Amino acid sequence: MTTSFTLNNGVTIPAVGLGVFQSSAEDTAAAVETALRTGYRHIDTAAAYLNERQVGEGLRNSGVDRTEVFVETKVWISQYGYQETLHAFDVATGKLGLDYLDLLILHQPVPLSFDTTLEAYRALETLLAEGKVRAIGVSNFKPKHLDALLEARTIVPAVNQIELHPYFVQKETQTADAARGILTQAWSPIGGINFYPGWGDGTAKNPLHDPVIEAIGAAHGKSAAQVMIRWHVQQGRSAIPKSITPSRIVENFDVFDFELTDAELAAIDGLDLGIRRGPEPDTRRIDENRYVIPEA
Repeated sequence: MTTSFTLNNGVTIPAVGLGVFQSSAEDTAAAVETALRTGYRHIDTAAAYLNERQVGEGLRNSGVDRTEVFVETKVWISQYGYQETLHAFDVATGKLGLDYLDLLILHQPVPLSFDTTLEAYRALETLLAEGKVRAIGVSNFKPKHLDALLEARTIVPAVNQIELHPYFVQKETQTADAARGILTQAWSPIGGINFYPGWGDGTAKNPLHDPVIEAIGAAHGKSAAQVMIRWHVQQGRSAIPKSITPSRIVENFDVFDFELTDAELAAIDGLDLGIRRGPEPDTRRIDENRYVIPEA
């Protein structure tokens, strides 16, 4: 039963991690500690989540040795540029209380300022060469963004973290990732972006209540969330479900004792609505002030 994947540079990444998007600073440390005590060995955060410091606190409180935990974070677009991104690494590790990262990725492609994105990625390559990060990657990159990146830079990203759930499957991007040896990592893997407060127009369907997914769960004695996470892992994707509720954190990790049939996988694939609920990558601007990233 697959519990981890090997990245294109030989580094091992646990298949299921804890995401902390929209986890408040007050809740994050406890969620990370609970996850690590449950058995998770993979935590995903970002500069723009404003909770890196609490992720580090949860890691230390868990008692789990740092070398056993795969920690990834993201550089926000206001930190793009060569020197700026090198500094972003210092800021992130300072908040996390770590001296290296397992994975550092660019949060958005920012095609309207792609030269700055390329300089940010060049900084990631430098950090990788210096052994400060074990792997580098990108997030929310479409195939055309990957093409533009690889025309100018040397190292193929190890990971592309994208919005991916049964209602937004992004087959074209998944195919592009696979063709380049890039692991697709799903953010919002159980469709939380469809019902997170403050996102969308309130009309989105909730995949946790989808009758197809619920029926598959009933057949296996599993919840809808567990079915979706298993769908990701079984199809070769990393998944980082977010929760601050201890029982759900435990539930989301309990996905390695059953398998979906080919018909069940196809049924879930068939739920795709093709509607992006998260931000449109093509419209991000380098000068937008959505998040102000504090210094460490």
